[in-house]
Amino acid sequence: MKDMTRIGWVAALLVAVAAPAAAQESYRLGGGDVAVYNLAGQVEVVAGSGSDVVVTVSPGGDDAGRLTVEVGEVRGRMALRVIYPSDEIVYAMDGRGRYNTQVRVRDDGTFGSGDGGDRIRIRSSGSGLEAHADLRVEVPAGVDLQVHNAVGRATSRGVRADLRLDLSSGGAEVSGHTGRLEVDTGSGSVRVEDVEGEVSIDTGSGSVELSRVAGERVLVDTGSGGVDVRDVESRTLEIDTGSGRVELMGIRAPDVTVDTGSGGVEVEMLSAVESLEIDTGSGGVTLALPSDLDAEIEVDTGSGGIDVDFPVEVQSMRRNYFRGRIGEGRGRIIVDTGSGGVRLTTSG
Repeated sequence: MKDMTRIGWVAALLVAVAAPAAAQESYRLGGGDVAVYNLAGQVEVVAGSGSDVVVTVSPGGDDAGRLTVEVGEVRGRMALRVIYPSDEIVYAMDGRGRYNTQVRVRDDGTFGSGDGGDRIRIRSSGSGLEAHADLRVEVPAGVDLQVHNAVGRATSRGVRADLRLDLSSGGAEVSGHTGRLEVDTGSGSVRVEDVEGEVSIDTGSGSVELSRVAGERVLVDTGSGGVDVRDVESRTLEIDTGSGRVELMGIRAPDVTVDTGSGGVEVEMLSAVESLEIDTGSGGVTLALPSDLDAEIEVDTGSGGIDVDFPVEVQSMRRNYFRGRIGEGRGRIIVDTGSGGVRLTTSG
């Protein structure tokens, strides 16, 4: 098995190969666009050197010897796929209780980003193939990397590349990242910090923590779960959650949108606003604005009071409605809540 690294390198340049994965092996994948596919296991993404992505596969479980690895070009990307020869996979994920996840896997071992494939079930216990593969992915600067991992937690640190983490079930942690970052998980918490680049986070359920980010666009979309965003500087910041409290603190962005079905919202703006919209079905809103703000403000609450703590030219005010202007009104601020009070105050 000592020549497996060389075989993986040749495969990355020429043709796809399949190799048994009973022991830990490393594979080199050349080219600027790389994808990794694995159904069960933990993934660690770290900064690498040279020009190739290096993937170290560490199989585990009683049936680890039945796993194979294929390397070759798939739809324009050099791809590594861990192949599981069963439609029933058992993986007792650390720190996770009982679960049952279904994924459609195509004949080439890829999944996600499209339809088709056979239905594979991955669960925490029961009968089936008891196998998983933990992955360590070393990424050189400038690469475009996609990691598709059905069940298991993913971490990334110190990477200078465009990165997409696509997870069916399992959380993610990313730190010290430079480049475009996308995290998509069906369920699981997501934590991202110290990023330079555009950020997109999408989770079906699970909390999201985002801090110290500078990028042209920052997007967070979660079906349910709280959202905590701190120290972000961007052109556009968008937060969309079905339910869960939203906290945005230390925000420098001219264009901000917050939409939540239910849950309180707290926003602290530290810079000028061109467009700020907050819409919540139920839950109070606290909005802290810079003292030199220049904007039109409109607040509408289905039920709940309105409290304005800084000087403003009042244009219209009723029990559940307020409209006013600060300065020349260049920006526009709209707050709409079905139920819950609204408080406007000064930040900093």
